[in-house]
Amino acid sequence: MRKIVIYPAEILRQKTEEIKNVDKNLLSEIDDLVKILRAGDNAAGLAAPQIGISKRFFGSKELKVESSHASLVQIFINPKIEKIYGDKAFPKLVDENGKEEDFLEGCLSFPGFYGTVKRFLKIDVSWDEIEKGKLVRKNKSLGGFEAIVWQHESDHLEGIVFTDHIKEDEGKFYKDIGGKMEKWEMIF
Repeated sequence: MRKIVIYPAEILRQKTEEIKNVDKNLLSEIDDLVKILRAGDNAAGLAAPQIGISKRFFGSKELKVESSHASLVQIFINPKIEKIYGDKAFPKLVDENGKEEDFLEGCLSFPGFYGTVKRFLKIDVSWDEIEKGKLVRKNKSLGGFEAIVWQHESDHLEGIVFTDHIKEDEGKFYKDIGGKMEKWEMIF
């Protein structure tokens, strides 16, 4: 079974290859990614390079399902952002009292590190799915957390990691130390 690739592994900096055909090898690789993603309690998505595969696909847990079915994973092959809405912004979380706090993005390839990343909060996307052994193009609009996950995982397919955005956007960077987020100097 494959394992999560940890930064600074070289594959995390490589642009992936487009998938043109469905074969047994691809199906096996997708199956590995799904199993690893399902096992990750703290994971919303996982890209092929994060498990050592330089191919253009990622999976994300479906967010609009009952908690008893939270392990459902959708695979996106050859994903593309078709349209963006508005400007990039640092996403915020709002608690029941209306208080805002920073949304902290994390990554399985950077265990224990989190940060603020500017993202588009609404995007239109397209991707391929496997239907009867063929690639079939799909599309939809995503907003909020789903849009953030899509952008994070798509970045992996371009050799971009979330710390690149933290640096570029002058975001905040944290390390989880014993369950407490401590501000940390950017080390990546």
